[in-house]
Amino acid sequence: MSEPTRVIAISGKSGCGNTTVSRLLAEVLHRRLINYTFHNLADELGLPFTTLLETAKNDFSFDRMLDTRQVAMTKAVDCVIGSRLAIWLLPQAELRVFLTADPEVRARRVHQREGGDLAAIMAFTHRRDEMDTERYRAIYGLDNNEYGFADLVINATRLDPPCIVRAIIGALPLANSTLAGC
Repeated sequence: MSEPTRVIAISGKSGCGNTTVSRLLAEVLHRRLINYTFHNLADELGLPFTTLLETAKNDFSFDRMLDTRQVAMTKAVDCVIGSRLAIWLLPQAELRVFLTADPEVRARRVHQREGGDLAAIMAFTHRRDEMDTERYRAIYGLDNNEYGFADLVINATRLDPPCIVRAIIGALPLANSTLAGC
């Protein structure tokens, strides 16, 4: 019987740094990165991202498809998964991390990444947060604003990604013996 894969699950809302932190952590730990998002799903389906989000408000099959794929991907190899619901979908993860950040900072980060009008991005980010919360409650009966069960909660408002990665590594079981060279 093979050993179960070791999974670090990182969640947070848009603009909190999930993708960047997950990527850096996977690089440092030499683990596979799993960051399959609605952006990826929209590309695969040939839909504009905003269209997929709007459709997903009433058609939960998109969320279930995304979440099922993500969980399946974690079974194959030791990994870091960055997704909105990773800490909820993977309760057996070696470490569950939730990233937070002030709404204004989140909007600025999305603006830097994607461009556009900052005020419009702030409004869209707020609306997306509300839509996500409503969908997750309807689909899974969970509240993505309740993350106190996470092993580690990091406010990423003023921290850079390498600092966050160091904090996560410090929280890993056996970190001192297995990751001393980081």
